[in-house]
Amino acid sequence: DEGEENPAEIRAGKANLNFIQLDGTVACLVNGAGLAMATMDIINYHGKAHGVGPANFLDVGGSVTAAGAVEAFRIILSDPKVKGILVNVFGGIASCATIADALVKAGKEVGFKVPVVVRLEGNEVEKARAILAAAAAELPTLKTAADLTSAAKLVVELSK
Repeated sequence: DEGEENPAEIRAGKANLNFIQLDGTVACLVNGAGLAMATMDIINYHGKAHGVGPANFLDVGGSVTAAGAVEAFRIILSDPKVKGILVNVFGGIASCATIADALVKAGKEVGFKVPVVVRLEGNEVEKARAILAAAAAELPTLKTAADLTSAAKLVVELSK
């Protein structure tokens, strides 16, 4: 019965996104369930002393499209508790450059009104970093981090 379900979770399911809403203030956009769990753990680890925790579990899968990224950000940003977003993507199958393009498109369409910290690693990561760097002036709340620990610390700091 959809009337018994969380509307954001229903919306995500219709967009082929794996989403579970939680009580924290840092949203997670990740590809892969294991990476999503590790991302939530590191947000808890660095954020607990500051009252910062994960706002959701969101696994966009290995083949995220621009349309999927836009919808994921729309769902995330519909939660008024969200004070920051951590994007943690490993491009094993998917290209990091494709993901970076999707993030920039989502930022332009949705508008990032909270800090969005991005950590990318894997296939075409240097090209992806160049795409994000080129968009920095247009998307000032979009920040990059070289590794997951740095990304978690930065999003916690920006979300306090």
